[in-house]
Amino acid sequence: MKRVRIHAGMVGLVFKNGNYTHVITEGKHWIGFRAKVAKYSLSQPFNAPRALEILLKDQALADMLTVIEVKDNEIVLVYENGNFKQILTAGRYTYWNSLIDYKYVTADLSKIEITEAIKKAIYNKPELSRYIRVFEVAAYEKAVMIVNDKFEKTLEHGTYHFWKNDQTIKIAKADLRQLQLEIAGQELLTKDKATVRINFYAQYKVTNIETALMHNKDYEKQLYIILQLALRAFVGGYALDELLEQKETIAKAVLSDVKTQASKLGVNVLHTGIRDVILPGDMKDIMNQVLIAHKKAQANVVTRREETASTRSLLNTAKLMEDNSMLFKLKEMEYVEKIADKIGEITVAGNGNVIEQLKDIFSVNK
Repeated sequence: MKRVRIHAGMVGLVFKNGNYTHVITEGKHWIGFRAKVAKYSLSQPFNAPRALEILLKDQALADMLTVIEVKDNEIVLVYENGNFKQILTAGRYTYWNSLIDYKYVTADLSKIEITEAIKKAIYNKPELSRYIRVFEVAAYEKAVMIVNDKFEKTLEHGTYHFWKNDQTIKIAKADLRQLQLEIAGQELLTKDKATVRINFYAQYKVTNIETALMHNKDYEKQLYIILQLALRAFVGGYALDELLEQKETIAKAVLSDVKTQASKLGVNVLHTGIRDVILPGDMKDIMNQVLIAHKKAQANVVTRREETASTRSLLNTAKLMEDNSMLFKLKEMEYVEKIADKIGEITVAGNGNVIEQLKDIFSVNK
């Protein structure tokens, strides 16, 4: 006989002639000379030296072990004393269950949703992240989830995690903010056959994401075509002068016309407007000539009006002076003063009274 000591945190498996006989734990033990002891740490996974099925026939040993069977399309998350430790893939694993508090979470990778009790904090662990697909939906977005080319559900904003497997997952997103669509440089023909280029815009919001993304292919392009055709139709019903004067009216008419069609795209058009109406070079020259002629006619009218008012004022003054000699004399003195202001020098020659000579110069009635 020989004595064997098993220290704390260790366990021994006794073999005789190569065959397992029993398990011994902490303490001193007597065994036969032909027996051998294999010692194992209770803090490490147990790697069986013989077929595990044979060892587990010993109930004492079986009670000390936890056997984990991991199937295909499964993984097992192992936690030691509450902390994530490792990932187990398909196979059989054995752990001592006396020293360390182990916890095991089995995850089924054949499904899409992560329904297991796994904290999101460890999703980014390298060991686990390789089994997970991540999708981001921004705060101003919504998305539709398509699994195996079939609509699954609508996703609100947030971060989504799904198991990575042979099933395909697609995420189509739509911006829910107010958006603007520019229709620039549209060459259109007016009712009077004038060619113009129009820059048009529309403000809109996506209101039904499923309709926009699932029932319509590229809803933005379709909305562009709807607006373009409506604009073309309304511009063609106006002469050039009417178009320039009623831009706001046309924009409102386009808005009213496209709202119903846009709703079928899952979109609500909020506002439309004509930004610019650009005329060709020759048309610009013609319009400038018309404008100049119009302004000249307005200037002539103003000039004639002022002349008529001036003549009427002179006539009224003349009538007043005819009836009032004093007023006539005052007017006479006023004109004499104006004439005197324009004379730089007056020469008086000859004999006589200077005052009398000046009086004769400026006297009207000699």
